[in-house]
Amino acid sequence: MSGLYTIEDEDVIQKAYAGLLESIRSKMSSEDRANIQAAFELAKDAHKNQRRKSGEAYILHPIAVARICAEEMELGPTAVIAALLHDVVEDTPVTLDDIRARFGDKIATIVDGLTKLDYDHNADSPQAQNFRKVLQTLLIDVRVVLIKIADRLHNMRTLGAMPKHKQQKIAAETKYIYIPLAHRLGIYNIKSELEDLWLKITDRETYNEISHKLNQTKRDRNAYIERFIAPLKERLQKLNVKFEIFGRPKSIFSIHNKILKKQVEFEEIYDLFAIRIILDVPPEEEKDTCWRVFSVVTDLYTPISERIKDWISRPKSNGYESLHTTVIGPEGRFVEVQIRTVRMNEIAERGFAAHWKYKGVKAQADDVYDKWLETVREVIESSGSSALEFLTDIKSNLFSEEVHVYTPKGDIKVLPLGATALDFAFAIHSEIGIHCSTIKVNNRLVPFSYRLKNGDQVSVTTSKNRTANEDWLSFVVTGKARSRIRAALREERAKQAEFGKEALMRKLNNLKLDFENNVDLLSRYFGFKNRVDFFFAISQEQIDLTELKTFPVTNGRFDFTRKAQQDAERARKSKMAKREFASTHTGKIIINGQEKDDFAYTLAKCCNPVLGDEIFAYVSANGMKIHRTSCPNAVNLLASQANNIHKAEWGRSSAATYYADLVITGIDKGVGVIEAISSTISSSLGLNIRSFSIDGKDGIFEGRLRLVVNNTNQLNKAINALKKIDGVKSVVRQN
Repeated sequence: MSGLYTIEDEDVIQKAYAGLLESIRSKMSSEDRANIQAAFELAKDAHKNQRRKSGEAYILHPIAVARICAEEMELGPTAVIAALLHDVVEDTPVTLDDIRARFGDKIATIVDGLTKLDYDHNADSPQAQNFRKVLQTLLIDVRVVLIKIADRLHNMRTLGAMPKHKQQKIAAETKYIYIPLAHRLGIYNIKSELEDLWLKITDRETYNEISHKLNQTKRDRNAYIERFIAPLKERLQKLNVKFEIFGRPKSIFSIHNKILKKQVEFEEIYDLFAIRIILDVPPEEEKDTCWRVFSVVTDLYTPISERIKDWISRPKSNGYESLHTTVIGPEGRFVEVQIRTVRMNEIAERGFAAHWKYKGVKAQADDVYDKWLETVREVIESSGSSALEFLTDIKSNLFSEEVHVYTPKGDIKVLPLGATALDFAFAIHSEIGIHCSTIKVNNRLVPFSYRLKNGDQVSVTTSKNRTANEDWLSFVVTGKARSRIRAALREERAKQAEFGKEALMRKLNNLKLDFENNVDLLSRYFGFKNRVDFFFAISQEQIDLTELKTFPVTNGRFDFTRKAQQDAERARKSKMAKREFASTHTGKIIINGQEKDDFAYTLAKCCNPVLGDEIFAYVSANGMKIHRTSCPNAVNLLASQANNIHKAEWGRSSAATYYADLVITGIDKGVGVIEAISSTISSSLGLNIRSFSIDGKDGIFEGRLRLVVNNTNQLNKAINALKKIDGVKSVVRQN
């Protein structure tokens, strides 16, 4: 069974496996132990010819994934077995039938859900197709998604040996799908770690800077926490309730997020940590005890009223329960205090897995996941053939913030922040959404696009004569609404396409040409992937059928060989125009190891790459675009368009210049700011200013500056120089 493993491999593998067995906390039967051993031996033998990029034996990866499931998610033997086997069908000769014969249908179903599809290279998005498969299996067994998240966590922890461009793709996919999914399933510890790992991969400099500052201030912060906690402990002991109280530092990603949102420096963030109080009380005493503790905290420290969050009376839609308040502690510092019970804490830390352990303890929390799974099922059933559309629809259900609104009967509906009145109609029932005619909010008629607010009471009137409108897609936000609208539009599109088909049949009949011999030739020529889209375009008069009489015909079929000569000439002229348009950029870029002429690509305007930035190439119908890896569109493109993404690096440069946009904020002292900024850029650094605007309000100014630079070194020198100007608080490069 050892195969190609060395003595050193065997030692490392056995230690890793022993660690896995020790990490399993749930009760195991002798059959469970035998199956785990069998799964380990099967996976070890199946992966014997494989090594990870780091050089270590591949079997260490499934062992690590199984350990995350057992130790960090507290899943049982079934998940451990499936995790050990999660790559064998995809990467080795072992088949799904082999798994089923040895371990039964349940394990086989989970492993099948974890096995990537063999996809057509013309597919719109392999990632989206595979994710749809995972979620379809989720409806049968939730452990599929939990193991998938564990798999992704271990991959993110061990990405160091991968090429940089592959790290960027995997990180983007993690940010786009797996982090929101971990949030939706309530696995906050894993979500936070994935966020930190994403930042470490995509912006190592920022990650290291914040990490260094946290380490520098650790001793002072710990001392402050002790001063804050000491009087609280004394008061809480008088309640005669078992409790734990401790401080938790905020994650590096959350600190980075706050710096960006608030546009402040690290030193200006006061609530770098949170105090957590965990109470050990029976379920029937939870709510009352949490509020008693809240009273103790707010008696001792002044609360900030607008920052009180009660997720005990009304849990989040992912089951999260906790009572949060921010208070003013010693030295005027803001401190967030979280109050929860042991049960609430376990659900908060381990999410979905812990939820089932406590299922039935609180009626209002019993169906939080059942409702979401029902929504997933509806999106899957109503999604069309496009995997990308499905991915967009399902991602909108992984929301982080919510609004709570009411039906006329007083029932609560939880929707994502930003949801519209029409989203509410679809949340009630798909048919109510499709046939919605009027909506009232708080007894007042509102447009369908009205953004719902907490506490709104919504009533919907329907009409059989009303149906879905394509404009609705521009403002609805829930996956259920988007997928159901698209399904209705497809039905209507198919009806309209029949009229287009009849028009084409009449035209070909007049030209004495056979329909079946020519329809697909025409569809491809006009750029359509299928007949329905082609027929629909005809019905909408987007194609002039009178043009067909000018097409050459050979043996009863349109002859596009001669037609191609005209198309080639048109393409040649278009290429010359593109060369003329792009010739002002004289830098060279290497795509997949080959240097490209500058007319073969353009720099994306959404992020304005500068020589020295980390970049990638995206190929679309409109040509090749070069994006920064930190572009606001990067996560979406890298995660969902892998087939069209290529490795890109800067090559030779012939005095190329680039635009870079900066936002400068600071204290408005009335005079001298504009002169100081202009002098620093133009006189001290010798750079050209393309545009400059500045606006002041309430003693704060914000300036927007577009510079012309040769590379990122020049740009970084400019940023550092601007930060040193008296009164300037922050300088941020815009994407």
